[in-house]
Amino acid sequence: MSKRIVALLLIAVLTIGMLTACGGSGKKGTAGDVVATDGGFDINKPVTITFYHQMGAELQKILATAIEDFNKLYPNITVKAETMGDYDGILSQIQTEISVGNQPNLAYCYADHVATYNLGGAVQPLDSLIANTEVITRADGSTEVLGLTQEQIDDFIPAFYNDGRVYGDGKMYTLPVVRSTEALYYNKTFFEKHGLTVPTTWDEMEAVCRQIRELEPTCIPLGYDSEANWFITMCEQYGSPYTSTEGDKFLFDNDVNKAFVKRFQGWYKEKLVTTQELSGGYTSALFTGESDTGTRCYMCIGSTGGATYQQPNQTNGVFEFEVGMAPIPQVDPANPKVISQGPSICVFRKSDSHETVAAWLFAKFLATDVVFQASVSMNNGYASVLKSAQENPVYKEFLATAGTEGIQAYAVQVTLDQQDSFYNSPAFFGSSVAREQVGLLVQKCLAVETNDVDAAIATAFQEAVKECKYQVGM
Repeated sequence: MSKRIVALLLIAVLTIGMLTACGGSGKKGTAGDVVATDGGFDINKPVTITFYHQMGAELQKILATAIEDFNKLYPNITVKAETMGDYDGILSQIQTEISVGNQPNLAYCYADHVATYNLGGAVQPLDSLIANTEVITRADGSTEVLGLTQEQIDDFIPAFYNDGRVYGDGKMYTLPVVRSTEALYYNKTFFEKHGLTVPTTWDEMEAVCRQIRELEPTCIPLGYDSEANWFITMCEQYGSPYTSTEGDKFLFDNDVNKAFVKRFQGWYKEKLVTTQELSGGYTSALFTGESDTGTRCYMCIGSTGGATYQQPNQTNGVFEFEVGMAPIPQVDPANPKVISQGPSICVFRKSDSHETVAAWLFAKFLATDVVFQASVSMNNGYASVLKSAQENPVYKEFLATAGTEGIQAYAVQVTLDQQDSFYNSPAFFGSSVAREQVGLLVQKCLAVETNDVDAAIATAFQEAVKECKYQVGM
C-alpha cells in the first residue's frame, strides 16, 4: 500500500473516530472548542482520567509523587498514568484509539503528533479552559481559578508557552512541560591548550574547523547530531522559507537553502564536519572518544537533553578532558535562532465535559507546579518552562553547579540563557514528513560525489518536496 493511500486512509479513520467519540462533526472550530462546566465544576464527583507518557523509571517516581500531591487537592480525580515506551509508541497507540473513539484524556506529545491527532479534531483547544475564571475550592480548603491567571501565564517562558499555538488557526492546543535545545559542546582542554576561540558564527566555525584540522589532520573537527535540526535551524537563521500551515506547505526548495547546503557539502568533503547518519551513530561518541572508528571530533552540536552523553570517560576519577558548552553558531549573532524541543501536554476531546475539565486541571498542575518542574529538570537536563522555578531553593542550588560540577546543570543553564532566541516551526499534517525529508536531504547532499554539485543538490531538493507532497496525499 502506498504512503499516499495510507495518508488518505488515516485522515478518514481519525475523522470517523472523532465522529464516534464526540457525536458531532469532530472538526476544529465547532462549539466543542468551548468546554462547558454546567454552572460549576463538581470537585466531589469521582472521575478517572488516563494519561499517556514515555517516562523512564526515575521520572515515573517523580510523576507518582506529583500525582500524590495533585490528589491532596483533588482526591476525587483518579489519574491512571500509563507509559507507552517512547513518543512513537504514544503516537501509534493514540492513533489506533482515536479511530474507535477511545483516546486517553491527556498525553505527552510533540507538535507534529498533535497535528496528526487533530486530523479529525481529536485535540481539545485549551483557550476556553485557560480563560475560565471560575473559582474552585480544593480539598485542603485553598482556592484556585479553574483557568490560568495572568500571573501564571506570565510565569511561562514566552517561547515555550507559545509552542501551543503553532497550528495555523491561532488556537492553543498544548501546555509545555520541560524544554531542551541544541548546544555546542567543545573539548575545552584542547581549545585552551591550542589557544582556540569558541565560534559564535558559521564563518568562525569554518575557520576553527580548519585550525583544528591543521593540528589534528586525522580528526573531523565538528559533529552535528541532527541533520534535520541543522537544516531547519539554518532556515530560521537566514529567514528563509521552510514550511507553512497554508498554501503549498513545503517551501524549503529555494536558493538560500540550497546555498547553505552546498556550503556544508564542501565542509563534509574537506572532512571538517560529519553528522549522525553519515558517521553511523551519534557524534557524541566521536566527541568523547568512545567510537570504534578511531576518528575524533573536538566539537559536537547536540541536544542539551543528552548532555551526559557528551561526557568523556574517567581515569582514576578524573575526566579525560573538560567539556565546555556554548550556544550554537549563528548567521547573525544580533538575531539568534535556536530550536525549542521537549514534551508538551495535550488534552483530548471527550463527550463528558467533567472528564475534560479534570484532565485540564491535571495538565495545568504538571505545567505550573514548580516542584514537579524542577524535579524533572534536575533528573534529565531539560529546562523548566517556568521563570519562578529558577527561584526555587533546590533548583537554584542545582543551577549554581553549572560549569563546575554537573554537566546537566550546565546544559539547563545554556538553555535558559537562550530563552529569547527560540523559534517555533509550524505544525500540520505533513510537518513530520517535512522534517524527515530535509534530514534525508542533508545526508544525500553532503555525501554527493558528482562533479555537478549544483545539479545534484537541486534534484535532491525537488525530490524531497515531491516526496513530502506524495506522503500526505497532495
